[in-house]
Amino acid sequence: MTTLTDTSIVPEITSDERATRLQQAGAAWAKRIDANRSSSQLTYRAEGVGEGGVATRVRAGKHEFFIDEPAALAGDDIAASPVDYALGALIGCQVVVYRLYAQALGIQVDDVRVTAEGDLDAARLLGKDDSVRPGFSAIRLHVELTGPETQERYEALRDAVDINCPVYDLFANPTPVSVTVAKA
Repeated sequence: MTTLTDTSIVPEITSDERATRLQQAGAAWAKRIDANRSSSQLTYRAEGVGEGGVATRVRAGKHEFFIDEPAALAGDDIAASPVDYALGALIGCQVVVYRLYAQALGIQVDDVRVTAEGDLDAARLLGKDDSVRPGFSAIRLHVELTGPETQERYEALRDAVDINCPVYDLFANPTPVSVTVAKA
């Protein structure tokens, strides 16, 4: 049995340090893209291998994490489920893009907290009802921003985030997926 220990520690950072990082990263990317437009084309890669009941060990860059299911879905419940990670990816991308666009638009945001809820009918997954989607039928995001700005300014920020957040886009729009299967 594989056990997980969370040894990740997120370093403390001031809002000034965050602003500097965001400005420097934005300027560096802008310079790269201006010099070579194709430098903005990124390819991400992750790979996973099944372990235990239905768990998966995933490697993405220098990071490794597990995905599993609760016992009711044949899992060992050692990690969050794939749909939990999907919601987590959406939340993480929202936080990044809120911070990025707050900085770019000059909107002060002291803290960002995002809650995501997704509705999923497991009947399709379990072979009981072909008429329902196997994925989320709806997702609700609740974003709490703290800071001195007006509600209208935060709504303008939300509009910028909605049209520029990569993971939001994955959920909001169809993305072509191709699959190959090979016998090892």
